[in-house]
This record gives sequence, C-alpha cells and structure tokens, in this order.
Amino acid sequence: MLLRKITLEEFGAYRGTQSLNLTTKKDKPIVLIGGLNGCGKTTLLDAIQLALYGPRARCSGRGSKSYETYLRESINRQADPTRGASVTLEFTVAVDATVHYYKVIRSWHTSGKSTLKEFLNAFVDEDYGAKAKSDQPVEPNLKYSKVLSQEWADHVEGLLPLEVASLSFFDGEKIESLADPGRAASVIQSAIHSLLGVSTVQQLRTDLLALQRRQKLSDEEQHLMDKIHREERECKAVDAALDDAEQDLAKRLADLGKARRRIETLEQAFKQEGGSLFERRIEIENEHKLVSARITELRGALVQLAAGPLPLLLVKGHLKDLRKQAKREHAATESNQVLSVLEERDQWLLDMLPPDAKAAVTAQLQADRENRAKTAGLKVNLELAPDTLTQLSVLDESLKRDRTRAAELLRQTTEAVEERVQLERQLAGVPAKSKVEAILKEREEQLQEVARLESTYERGVVQVTELKRRLEFVTASLNRAHDEFVQTKVKAEEVERIIKYSEKARHTLELFGESLLKRHISRLEVAMLKSFRTLMRKQGLVEDLRIDLDKFTLTLADAEGETIDPGRLSAGERQLLAISLLWGLMKVAGGHLPSVIDTPLGRLDSRHREHLVDRYFPYASDQVLLLSTDEEIDEHLLGRLKKSVAHTYTLVHDDTTFTTSIIEGYWWSAGAQNAA
Repeated sequence: MLLRKITLEEFGAYRGTQSLNLTTKKDKPIVLIGGLNGCGKTTLLDAIQLALYGPRARCSGRGSKSYETYLRESINRQADPTRGASVTLEFTVAVDATVHYYKVIRSWHTSGKSTLKEFLNAFVDEDYGAKAKSDQPVEPNLKYSKVLSQEWADHVEGLLPLEVASLSFFDGEKIESLADPGRAASVIQSAIHSLLGVSTVQQLRTDLLALQRRQKLSDEEQHLMDKIHREERECKAVDAALDDAEQDLAKRLADLGKARRRIETLEQAFKQEGGSLFERRIEIENEHKLVSARITELRGALVQLAAGPLPLLLVKGHLKDLRKQAKREHAATESNQVLSVLEERDQWLLDMLPPDAKAAVTAQLQADRENRAKTAGLKVNLELAPDTLTQLSVLDESLKRDRTRAAELLRQTTEAVEERVQLERQLAGVPAKSKVEAILKEREEQLQEVARLESTYERGVVQVTELKRRLEFVTASLNRAHDEFVQTKVKAEEVERIIKYSEKARHTLELFGESLLKRHISRLEVAMLKSFRTLMRKQGLVEDLRIDLDKFTLTLADAEGETIDPGRLSAGERQLLAISLLWGLMKVAGGHLPSVIDTPLGRLDSRHREHLVDRYFPYASDQVLLLSTDEEIDEHLLGRLKKSVAHTYTLVHDDTTFTTSIIEGYWWSAGAQNAA
C-alpha cells in the first residue's frame, strides 16, 4: 500500500478543504510535514486511520470518548455541524501483481440535536497499474463500488489489517513501550501472522476444517448443527466481551500508571519541601525530650558526686601535706612512748654495771635518748587522730572511684548535649505545616486514587481471566460439538474421503506453517539486530537478539551472552529498539507499506537523531511520512535529509481563529513568518 493523497474538509483544526499530495518516488520516499505542537500533526495521523478504519481506528484524540462523540468534536468549531466534515484518502495497493487505486471518503454530519449520520463511499480503479507503468502521473478512472462501500470494514482488513496498521502509523515518542518484552511479543506475533503471511496458512487450515463441517445435513444431524450454531453464537459473544474487557483493562493500566507517576512527583515535591523531617517531627521532639531528661539525670548524678568527697581533689596538695603531718605525728607519738621505756631500761642497765663503767655508759645512753627526743619533738602539732593515715587511705580509694565515675558522667553528658544540639537543628529545619499541608493532602488523595485504580485494575484482570476461561470452555465445547458432527458425517463415503484428505492437508499446512514461522523469526532476528546496530551510537551494547518461537518474547544479550534487561536501556535507546523492531518487520515484509511517524525524533540526543535521519528514514519503507516539529528535524537535519524528500509541507496555525492551514515548503523554505 502507498498513500497518494489526503483531503480534509472541516476536520479538527483544518478549516475548509485542504489537501496534501503524498506521492513519492523510489529515490525520494519521504514526505516531510512540519508543525509546531498543537498545529494538527497528530490530527493528520488520526485522519488517515479514521478514513481506513472508522470506529475501530486507534485515534489518539479519541481517548475514552464514544465514536459518535469523537466525530461530533472532530467537526471544525467554525463550521456548520449540519454540513459536517469529511476525510478523503487515496492510495494504491498491489494485488496479485496488479495495482489497484482506491479512494475512500468518510463523511459525517449532525441531524437535529442528538442524531449524527456517517457515510462511507469507496471508489476503485482496478486497472490503474496497467495505465501507470511510466513515470508520468496518470489520472485514475475511479468507479463507485456499492459492495465495497458496504463491506469496507472487512475489505480493508485484507488490504492492511488494523493490527498491522499500528506498525505503519505510530507516534515516535510512544513506541518506546514496544521495547517492553510483553508488548513487543504481541506486536511481533501480530505482525508475523498478519504481515508475513503465517495467518494465511492458519486460515487455510481453518477453511479446510470448515470444509469438513460444511456438508449437507440429514434430519438426524440437524440437532447437532443447531447445537453448533448456539455454541458459535456464544463463542462470538464471549470473544467480543473479552476484547472489550482487554481494551478496558489496558485503559485502566494506563490510568494507574499516570496516577503512580503523579505520586512520584508529589513525593519528590514533598521531599524537596522537607517533608521527611516534617513527618519525623514528633519522633524528633520525643527524642529531644528523652535526651534532655538524660542530661538532667546526668547532671543530677554529677551534683550528687560533688556533694561527697570529690571536691577534695581541688586541695590535693593539702591532702598530701596532711598525710606527711600525720606520719610525723605518728612517728613522734611512737618516739615518746619509746623514750619512757628507754629511761626505765637505761636505769635498770646502769644499776647492773660496776661503778667504773657507769660514767661512760651513762653518757652514751644519754646521747641516744637526746637523739630520740629530737624525733619526738614537732614544730607543728595538729594533734591528729591515731587512725588519720587509715582514714586518708580510705579517702584516696573513694576519690579515685568518684573521679572515674565523674569522668564517665561528664563524657555521657557531653555526648547527650551534642545529640540535643543536633536534634534542635533538625527541629529548626522542620518546615511549617502550612508549607507541606497542601502537598500532604494531595498526596493522601492521590494514594487513595491509586488504591482505587489498583482495585479497579485487579477486578479487570479477574474479569479478563474469567472471560478467557469461559472462552476456552465454550471453544472446547464447540470443538466437541463439531467432532460429534464430523463423526456422524463420516458414515458417508464422500464425507469420509473429504475428511481424510482435508486432515492430511491440514497436517501438511501445520508443518508448513511451523517451518514458515521459524524462517520468518530467523529473518526478523537478523533484520532487527542489523537495524538496531545501524541506529545505535553504542555499537557494543547489544551483540545478539532472539525471539521465542512460542511466546514471541524478545531477548537481548551482550558480548558475554548475558541477558540485557530492557529497563537498563535509556529512554532513547528503548525508542531505537522499538524503531528497530518496526524497521525489521518492514524489511522482512518487503517495505510495501507506508510508514507514518508522528514526533519522529522525540527523546533522542543529537547523535541518535543524525543516525535516524541518515540511516533510517530514507530506507524505512517505500513511503515515509514524517510529522515533525522545527526542533526535531531542524535546518541542519533537513539539509541531510533533503535528497530523499519528495514533498515538504508546513502546518500553520492561526491563534486568533484556532485554525490550521497547509502550505508547501518546510519552515525555512516556506517563509520565515511560518516558523513562529
């Protein structure tokens, strides 16, 4: 499929009728459309999808609105709603080597206050390819097709399935989610089955199974077919309910993600305002009271010690002198006692001596007593108690013990005072309640909202699980009913032959499908890895890439063979990985689908932007539509891309009328007044 032209009439911000020529050439595959934020780039992307898929289109501007509400709000506010709006898309599709030219007009208008009418008209030129073999433009000979218009929803699935369209029409900033293994698995599975033809093999197997069951019924077989019809209706109803539940679950998950990110923002703001200290205020105050009480207790203990003998350490020298005095008085007392004894002894001794020896001995004894009398004599006599020395020894032990205790109490008091100072500093840093009260209230409300959304999401998961279980049960019941019906049909020889050979063909197709799947997976692995290496600045980051054949999960590995968690990649690297996935799929599919990229260079640094401009956009597909701001593809990047550009347009928004106009050229070439 290649887009040729899109025409918007009173659609969104586009006033009146405005068209873009989207035709490209082989060496110029790019159509560059510039516009500032809010000028209508995403609206243009939505218009393409709306024209093709109508109520099933995944338009970013729709959100949770009903389809009718979305169409009403898509009519330009200055236009007459009774005349309505329309989107016209022209494109070509190669079918069996023949190029068909399609023109699809989807229009709608209001009728009365509550009624909205929608119309789809499809035109086709089935011989366009034969007339357009030359490079010269050829006007298609379009004819209105009533059948095609009525069955367009089914027909477009054969041209470009909706699941595959998400690979062609995407927002460059939002495709980062494809780097998630779970999301990538569903995209890879859908693309391989729809885009690369695996689903065709499965459809053939399904058609052969239907052939087995589609035989002429006898009267006795009618009740079995009635049962099959009932089971099929229930299976279809459950499948539709499951699809709605899964879409609702995805929306709930997105809402929950937004609420959680809001919590993170509030937590950061709360932290910056000193919220952690505010929350610990009571705890800090209690700690301050405990420390203050501890200081009081320690000081009381010190006072109690000071009331004892501890102050005597201040007169330590006097105590030393007192000890010496006590020793002197003790020695004097002992000397006095000895002198009285010596006088009696000396007299007894003299009485025993002969007279001629008494004089000499008397002199010596007298000298000895005089020496001892000197010791007994004191200049100062304090008349200390005899046990003064003992009391002083006891006092020394007590002072030593109290001194150690006092030192420990002083150390503990110093530490407690320092701790109290720190707590007082923390209390001084606690923000006022008025500063954090609003954040606290909003955070509490957001926490409640997250809890509500989590509960809602969990209920949605339970509902989806129950519907899947119900679908499995109904499908199994339907298969059993078909098996019973087939068993009744094999009685006929022709039916038996059909069943026999269709079963063989189904088995062969199953083997072929498995082989085809392996081949496509292998090619896709090589194409994705090559694309990622082409786009990446860090060449050695990823050395291998594998896709699981059963679960279609994507696994990255480094040079040592270790698995790389996609969470380790930066936002820009995850975006490049997602682009590599889409580019790889386009390469394997042959590049015959258009790539419409909104915000193509968001979140990327300058080096990665140059890589995409030089290595990806000119080769992404046979046709690439880039919807860019002036800060993404700027004048420098435009110069690098210019040789591959077929058309350039700029979306100019009038802030006074809130309308957008399309002019040819891209900012710098369209005129400086349009760059503002």
